[in-house]
Amino acid sequence: MILPAESRLQFTSDLNICRILNGMWQVSGAHGRINPKAAIETMFKYVDAGYTTWDLADHYGPAEDFIGEFRRQWVANRGKESLSQIQAFTKWVPRPGKMTKKLVEENIDISLKRMDVESLDLMQFHWWEYQDKNYLDALKYMAELQTEGKIKHLALTNFDTEHLQIITEAGIKIVSNQVQFSLVDRRPEINMVKFCQQHDIKLFTYGTLCGGFLSEKYLGKPEPRGFDLTTVSLRKYKNMIDGWGGWRLFQELLSTLKQIADKHGVSIANVAVRYILDQPTVGGVIVGARLGIAEHIEDNAKVFSFSLDAEDCDRINTISHQSRDLYQLIGDCGDEYRR
Repeated sequence: MILPAESRLQFTSDLNICRILNGMWQVSGAHGRINPKAAIETMFKYVDAGYTTWDLADHYGPAEDFIGEFRRQWVANRGKESLSQIQAFTKWVPRPGKMTKKLVEENIDISLKRMDVESLDLMQFHWWEYQDKNYLDALKYMAELQTEGKIKHLALTNFDTEHLQIITEAGIKIVSNQVQFSLVDRRPEINMVKFCQQHDIKLFTYGTLCGGFLSEKYLGKPEPRGFDLTTVSLRKYKNMIDGWGGWRLFQELLSTLKQIADKHGVSIANVAVRYILDQPTVGGVIVGARLGIAEHIEDNAKVFSFSLDAEDCDRINTISHQSRDLYQLIGDCGDEYRR
């Protein structure tokens, strides 16, 4: 099974990516133990199936090390010349404070070494406190390192529209912003999408499956309680569902998605991903990969086998209109991390 051509996006002039990115948050330790050997073997399966693009971070446990080991094994088995078909997007999440070129470069060098690359495909930068303006210095130093060849492209993670605009107006070229975007959390539609359209910035979305809640597994099921929420993802997205409209309305959403999924011969998860992929400026959806534990390689491929029609979208939007306004409750993209 190889993904069809429409699964690809020419993201930048030098990066042709898969629009379903393999999310490596699940190897961070908060989702159960991952066997490194099994994880690396599974990474080969993903890439061979066409899922060539990985999303990770410096703080996702051994994620960067897994990329490095995977690349070394790939070279040993497949040859160095084919490495270019694999993309790995990492993040730097420093503690706020004074930023120097030396500090920034040291941290970039750590990622380069762990991932065993000469240049980072995409450095997605996160900053915890907007009141601390040192994030602009950090980005300016990263732009210098980009000129020097250590970083190919600069990106952001969980920046709101206001601060994305500040960064853009400072002359720093940002190619993407990673934000939460799903049928439950549609906050990017308020301001973020329009700004990104105007400035040729892509969105990479996470939480699009609400940690697995947007699936048949939870259709018609009683509301899960604390002890049922066995991973950090489930706890996080159950809170989002509660804020959005609660379990009863969520069941209405799942029921509608199931009817749409049956109509197209796909899964609820496929419909949830397809809807977000179809939104303006969305470059890709990040789907968590519990490497060596649970794979959805074949099911995810069905995302590219169908299209949602106007009736499908109207039915989904009818339920969305009954929910609370998360933008009013939480704020813009990423504001939940800065309260």
